[in-house]
Amino acid sequence: MEIKKAIKFMIISTMAFACMNATVKYLVDVNAYQIVFFRSASSLLFTFGYLFKNKIPILGSNHKLLILRGVVGVTSMTLFFMSVKYLSVGTAVSLRYIAPIFAAMFAVLFLKEKIKPLQWLFFIMAFSGVLVLKGLDTNVNTYGLILVLIASVFSGLVYIIISKIGKSEHPVVIVNYFMVVATITGGVLSINNWVNPKGIEWLLLFGLGVFGYFGQVYMTKAFQTASTSQVAPLKYIEVIFTLSFGIFLFGEIYTFWSLLGIALIIGGLVLNIVYKEKKLNN
Repeated sequence: MEIKKAIKFMIISTMAFACMNATVKYLVDVNAYQIVFFRSASSLLFTFGYLFKNKIPILGSNHKLLILRGVVGVTSMTLFFMSVKYLSVGTAVSLRYIAPIFAAMFAVLFLKEKIKPLQWLFFIMAFSGVLVLKGLDTNVNTYGLILVLIASVFSGLVYIIISKIGKSEHPVVIVNYFMVVATITGGVLSINNWVNPKGIEWLLLFGLGVFGYFGQVYMTKAFQTASTSQVAPLKYIEVIFTLSFGIFLFGEIYTFWSLLGIALIIGGLVLNIVYKEKKLNN
């Protein structure tokens, strides 16, 4: 029964994130900095509301690490939003998901963690998907690819910073810091790059924060309901939903090579999750 609940929560979460990705793709004429600003500012309504309602100290205690998490996170988010303007949305999302590879490398360097040989094999499998996408799929824009790969590097750093913060801070406090830093950064960078949204674009810009918030909430609920090994692989349903939106809403074309590359990326990362959980449970 619990696993059914977790699956339902994760499907809602991945659909919300896929809707956010599709909205970013639709807002192709709006500056990426503005998208960061609106996505973050509208989320603050939820995070501040939650913290006040539950009387949770907003400032937390690990101020430097919380601010650093915000800075690294907003860098990753901005570069990802920029990449979506140059890549098909499904490809951009798939490439962003290689962040755990960089996180593992940073964990070896900074946290002195050990990576098993079989995990490196899975990482090589996932990264080979990137090489297939760039080497064999002529539709992949080089500039967009560079942007999303750098975004993934910064996303990997986020994992390490959150790991350092540990359980000393409430999860919503961490998210709130991220949204505050992103709102300020996006707002400042938008000043000289402002493009006036038109009509429905205003609604979609505010909708970004709603999609992002509910995606985060239901993902958290899923992880709280069932074990990581049962839930984590379901995160990649987001890629399927996003691919579908790309095809049906934007008329994107995915070649055999692009689908093979995406399958290698997701396959390698899912295998790594399952392997890690088996090791933990043995």
